[in-house]
Amino acid sequence: MPPEPAAERALVLKTLFASVDALAAAIGNNTEIVVHDLTNPSSSVLKIANGHVSGRAVGDSMFSGPDGDLGFAGLLNARNAASPSSEPLVIADYTTVTAKGTKLKSATTVYRDAAGVAFASLCINVDLSEVEIAHAALGRLLRQYSSENTSQNAQTDLESMMEEIIDSSLSQSGRAGKPMNKQEKLEAVRVMQDRGMFIVKGGVEKAASKLGVTRYTIYNYLDEIKKSGGDE
Repeated sequence: MPPEPAAERALVLKTLFASVDALAAAIGNNTEIVVHDLTNPSSSVLKIANGHVSGRAVGDSMFSGPDGDLGFAGLLNARNAASPSSEPLVIADYTTVTAKGTKLKSATTVYRDAAGVAFASLCINVDLSEVEIAHAALGRLLRQYSSENTSQNAQTDLESMMEEIIDSSLSQSGRAGKPMNKQEKLEAVRVMQDRGMFIVKGGVEKAASKLGVTRYTIYNYLDEIKKSGGDE
């Protein structure tokens, strides 16, 4: 068996350590980044950023990682089996769970030397609990906004409808914008009633304001119209 390419491994680890520092400086503290030494599983953690996510520190064992770690299984398999290829092995987008029950979104890359022997890994674990809380809160706000917006739109539609009914009734009387006598107002109210104006909340008040009378006058007009219809 050829000797381990120590210089090659040292260079890869040096590069990974720098990558951990760069990533930690750019991302939030909810993302843990770990470099493992696969040749020393009992004390595999060589470098770690945001170790509070899983509760680990430098010197901890490979076996101290989150439960359900598919990457961990991949690490063991890669460590115990040489490969004809030196290409890194990527185990992407799987879920793990910390000892405290926090779900993590995880990914692992296993690095091999020129001989195809796995010797190091870079693991990334993202705690999405705060994101999920924010997402749930945003969802509630959006539902509330949607409900309020729908209500406002409905009210706007009703207002427009009442305005159209009133304008139409005045146009039919030929007195739009002009003083009206009682008979003309009565006829306008008849048209409004036929169009369903007074089954809408606020319809009586709106008609009264447009005709320059009180709401009680509108009720009197409606009573007259009813009696007139009954006599026919």
